[in-house]
Amino acid sequence: MGKPYRPYLPDQEFLLPPSLRDWLPENHLAYFVSDVVEELDLSAMDAVYGEERRGQPPYDPLMMTKILFYGYCVGVFSSRRIQKRLVEDIAFRVLAAGNQPDFRTISDFRKIHLPTLQSLFEQVLQIALEAGAMKIGRVALDGTKVKANASKHKAMSYGRMQEKEKQIQEEVKKLLEQAEAADRQEDERYGRGKSGEELPEELARRRTRLQKIRRAKRALEQRAREKAPPEGPAVQEAQPAEKDQYNFTDPESRIMKGADGFVQGYNAQAAVEPTMLLIVGQGVTAAANDKEQVEPMVEAIEQQSGQRPGELLTDSGYCSEQNLEYLESAERPEQKIEGYVATGKPKHGEHRQPCPRGPLPPGATRVDRMKRKLKTKAGAAVYALRKTIVEPVFGQIKQARGFRQFLLRGIVKVRAEWAMVCLTHNILRMYQVCHG
Repeated sequence: MGKPYRPYLPDQEFLLPPSLRDWLPENHLAYFVSDVVEELDLSAMDAVYGEERRGQPPYDPLMMTKILFYGYCVGVFSSRRIQKRLVEDIAFRVLAAGNQPDFRTISDFRKIHLPTLQSLFEQVLQIALEAGAMKIGRVALDGTKVKANASKHKAMSYGRMQEKEKQIQEEVKKLLEQAEAADRQEDERYGRGKSGEELPEELARRRTRLQKIRRAKRALEQRAREKAPPEGPAVQEAQPAEKDQYNFTDPESRIMKGADGFVQGYNAQAAVEPTMLLIVGQGVTAAANDKEQVEPMVEAIEQQSGQRPGELLTDSGYCSEQNLEYLESAERPEQKIEGYVATGKPKHGEHRQPCPRGPLPPGATRVDRMKRKLKTKAGAAVYALRKTIVEPVFGQIKQARGFRQFLLRGIVKVRAEWAMVCLTHNILRMYQVCHG
């Protein structure tokens, strides 16, 4: 007789533990998410439902928030996948206490309560900062390109729009001539009994496409006017460049160069502190580069964390005279931010060269002074920490959790979705610190 196996009885009936708390280990992430959400103020969600008594009662916002946040923590972002987990995954079933809302209900909840869900980033951050008794000092800032819920193949350049507009106008003209000729023939054959209001399907399709292209052209022209200098007649005369793109699926997204080539997406920003790797400020912009993001992100850190950072570490994408001047200027000395901003990519072997001695030449710019600062032993040591602070956070979000594309469309909704990604990152950091 061979080696015996452990008992395997697929049809044996089991009695599940009488308490949901016994279904998982007591230090499980699901219970931690539940405890954090219990501490949040969700009264704005309750206000949405008011005193309405008609129809089926809605699911408890507390439960819905728990399953949504837990999903984002473990890389389950879509409402359909969350619905599936509510049937198959014990942790989701524990958080839902046996409720099984369908994917449309989950999706509608996220859309209806998007502003409140976005605002919860600040509440979660305050819990994390208070738990660690932390004051924000040094902060590393960076941006990452995240794909929009739109294909770059659904984008068209302004020059191509002008060509297509002319082409479709000619096609519409020919189709109208053909329709009129057909009408005349039918009138001669059958009389004038037809209403003449019905457009041939092909003509209607082209007219609809022509309207979309014209709306897209107007949108690009408006963007060009917004970018023009605020003074003088140049604003009204500003025209889009031939290569300026418009995406018909998500018009507010842009073609951007990311780590994997060009993507149709958004530029997601995060400011990270070095102790617990908490995200202490976050935002999303449609700007393809980071040149104009220092001031708005410092303001975001102050608003979202309630504190002003003492030091700011960034790569060369944020370097400009204007940004360095902003970091130096402050109404009070204690508000000044010590910047460690790369001034460009170092040439081969440049980092081995010693820091030049003596004063900077007359007329040295702020960028020149920053370049000298980062060549000193102390400056280089501080700046070297940047990669160990902010880059692991983006790696955890994109690689470990698999968040590489927004589900929602339009920058307002995308900003709320990024806030949820960032707040669940902070929940995970608190959990890891608490449970080692």
